[in-house]
Amino acid sequence: MATTLIKGGTVVSATGRGEADVLIDGETIVAVLAPGSELLGTDLTASVDTVVDATGKYVIPGGIDAHTHMQLPFGGTSASDTFETGTRAAAWGGTTTIVDFAVQKYGERVEDGLAHWHELAAGNCAIDYGFHQIIGGVDEDSLAAMPRLIDEGVSSFKLFMAYPGVFYSDDAQILKAMQISAETGLLTMMHAENGPAIDVLAEQLVAKGNTSPYFHGKARAWQMEEEATHRAIMLSNLTGAPLYVVHVSAKQAVEQLAWARDNGQNVFGETCPQYLYLSLEEQLGATSEEWGDFEGAKWVCSTPLRSRAEGHQDHMWQALRTNDLQMVSTDHCPFCMKDQKELGLADFRAIPNGIGSVEHRMNLMYQGVVTGELSLERFVELTSTTPARMFGMYGKKGVIQPGADADIVVYDPNGHTSIGYEKTHHMNMDHSAWEGYEIDGHVDTVIARGKIIVDDDQYLGSKGDGKYLKRGLSQYLL
Repeated sequence: MATTLIKGGTVVSATGRGEADVLIDGETIVAVLAPGSELLGTDLTASVDTVVDATGKYVIPGGIDAHTHMQLPFGGTSASDTFETGTRAAAWGGTTTIVDFAVQKYGERVEDGLAHWHELAAGNCAIDYGFHQIIGGVDEDSLAAMPRLIDEGVSSFKLFMAYPGVFYSDDAQILKAMQISAETGLLTMMHAENGPAIDVLAEQLVAKGNTSPYFHGKARAWQMEEEATHRAIMLSNLTGAPLYVVHVSAKQAVEQLAWARDNGQNVFGETCPQYLYLSLEEQLGATSEEWGDFEGAKWVCSTPLRSRAEGHQDHMWQALRTNDLQMVSTDHCPFCMKDQKELGLADFRAIPNGIGSVEHRMNLMYQGVVTGELSLERFVELTSTTPARMFGMYGKKGVIQPGADADIVVYDPNGHTSIGYEKTHHMNMDHSAWEGYEIDGHVDTVIARGKIIVDDDQYLGSKGDGKYLKRGLSQYLL
């Protein structure tokens, strides 16, 4: 097997940093050594197949994006990134593992939905991948199938309190699914928005002629997120099920999560880069020669962007520092403006909900280190170590230690990354939601399972490099 030595860098973990060399044999890290150390009297530099010079750079665990939607059917179309294009873009940005969502629709067997997602991903991924299971139709058959997911390496499932007629589960259905969660250890993931009430608000706005993308966020008011988050917490409390709330965007929802955790509940939450950096005000002011005020459709996602004047973005950063939120994922669900987002030109309700960010998450979060929002160690914890622990991968993923998979990023804090459609952009989209963002850092080298797949702004990976991950139960429970 090929051997690689990462030499001269600063190895960063969730708990500290220090100068060290990292030795890789095949797909596995075999040693983390003091600089210049010899292993069994061997001059490592001379004896390995490849030496990566990390002098002046950080050596960090490969990023884990635990919330992506490749090829997701939505709103009469499908997410524009395939598993091939999406995982390649993730690799460019320093992410070496994704956890995507297999979908069970109304009237479909859970097993068939999972099998279809395996067919889409198998042999196509540039990096390792796992699955959560969307339970889109909670009935006796799907409830009976849920415990069998664990044998398939799927240890988490997602329910929706939004999207009536598509994925929506009512409180009785959520209660029954959470009872299975409590019995088995499956982690319940929740899209927490009051969907029926949102649909009424959206209908009323359109009836008044308010059809532009900005009103997507007005219909999905923060009260709808806070209320649903509280309701999910109460059902979790009643059943004893662990709860993970996805894409938290409202500060009031964070307060609900913090209250539950302070009372000892196994309740967790993630946010996404868009809720840290982007705002409803910017969406309102977005215009272009081609799209006019429909330019704001680029940032239509659910949960929606929130008002900067109300302080939501600052609160998200604070919650990441205090561990009231535990992770940052992307909810990567990209759609092109042409032929996809433009389905909602006359009515914001028809705009496919989603933003493409899988390529940029690591850089955007590192910029939070530069600006003093996060420590370097917390950056690693949020983007790699906690995702591994939360979703049953820790030990093999999320850490640089002997026995772990050799998923490693060499990150240059003195480098620079300009984000834009014609700059750093490898996602299958006709625009960038992050156009013009400048990052004071650069992903120099990406190693996945011991293979260098990105180096010196060149892609060296191949379709099929990634393997399916059978995940265990959450390692993060209180």
